[in-house]
Formats: sequence, C-alpha cells, structure tokens
Amino acid sequence: MPTTFHKSAIREYFESIVIAVILALFVRTWVVQAFKIPTGSMENNLLIGDHLLVNKFVFGPTLGRVEKAILPTRDIRRGDVVVFKYPDEPDRDFIKRVVGLPGETVELRSKKVYINGRPLDEPYVHFLEPASTAQEVTSFDVRERYGPVQVPRDEYFVMGDNRDNSQDSRYWGYLPRHYIKGRALMIYWSYESEREDYLDEGMGATLTRLFSVVTHFFTKTRWERLLHQIH
Repeated sequence: MPTTFHKSAIREYFESIVIAVILALFVRTWVVQAFKIPTGSMENNLLIGDHLLVNKFVFGPTLGRVEKAILPTRDIRRGDVVVFKYPDEPDRDFIKRVVGLPGETVELRSKKVYINGRPLDEPYVHFLEPASTAQEVTSFDVRERYGPVQVPRDEYFVMGDNRDNSQDSRYWGYLPRHYIKGRALMIYWSYESEREDYLDEGMGATLTRLFSVVTHFFTKTRWERLLHQIH
C-alpha cells in the first residue's frame, strides 16, 4: 500500500509565509508601491500626509510589439505626476509633474510656462504670490523667469504644482528617464500632519509620532481624500 506524504503544519505555514513574502516583494518591485508626501511642493493637489499608491508598471520597458499590445504600459506624457529618485541624492524619492518632454524647448516668463514658444495650460498650478512686474524680476529668480532651454534626449523637465515652493528642474536640472519609478495613481490614506524633514530623529521621536497617529487616527484622517485619483 503506497505511503501518503503529509506536510507538517509548521512546514505549511513556513511555505505560505515564504510565498507571501515573494509575492509582496514582486508587487513592490514591479507593480505598485506606497509613498508618503512629506512636503508642500505639490499643493494644493497633494498635501503633506497624503499616502499614495504608485503604478511602477505603467512605464516599464517591454520586449516587443506583442507585449506592448497586451500589457498596460505607455510612454511618459506631459502632465503625469511621477515619483523618481532625486538625481542629486538617488536614495531619496521626489514627486513632481512632467512639464517638458525630450527635445522640447521649455521657458518660463512671468511664472507662465511656454513649450516650444506656446503657453501651456496648467489648471493644477498653485502660486503663493502673483507674478512680479518686468522691472521687479531679476535674472536669478527662476520662479519668475527661466530659459529657454531644450530638454535632452531621454530626459524630462519636471516641476512642482506649488510653483513658488518647489525644488524642481529649475534648480537641479533635467530628470533622466531611468530615475523615474512610476506614476502616482491614487491616495489610499491621508493624515493631517506637519512638514517633515529627512533627518533621523531617533527611536524616541519615531515612537512619539506613531503614538500621535494612533490616538488621532479618526480626528486627523482626511476622509474626503481617501481613494482620490491623482491627475
């Protein structure tokens, strides 16, 4: 009579955990990843404390025409809100909006963006102050005047929606294509919090922040922003 092999409960649990971890790593690496907004550079569209899901697959390379026809991938477009590795410090993630595409000429006049000499319609833009008069603008104020410059091949010109308070391509240059991680998809949670920096404040500060989130979860959650699609 043949012997029936039965897995132990411990082994079954272990295999289930391993499979779950592998799937989670696959999803995080290739499909979707969570990010948090730490600054106000994308206000008023994205707020400090917004937690986003980023589609990392949509801009992924494909091997041929068949894959391109089947898989939901596409080229980067103007207006896409993208998460990327900050070129000056690749271990940090930034989020900005694509404004200039490869080969295009980008110029800023009185805070208005021009692409190849034509004004760009940007209903999402937020300004802290109105544009200055021609006499008040200095050649060093890139918030008022910039360019014209031509975007190199395989690079992009990105800007924050909060134009007067954003460190973007006006300050650090063009964004290489291979630094882009994905397109911001939706807000899955939003918590009203203060601006954060990138310094390690230690375990004590981390526990204090965690305790604050737990105790104020219902009162500080921005419920109206949950599942809000990002445009």
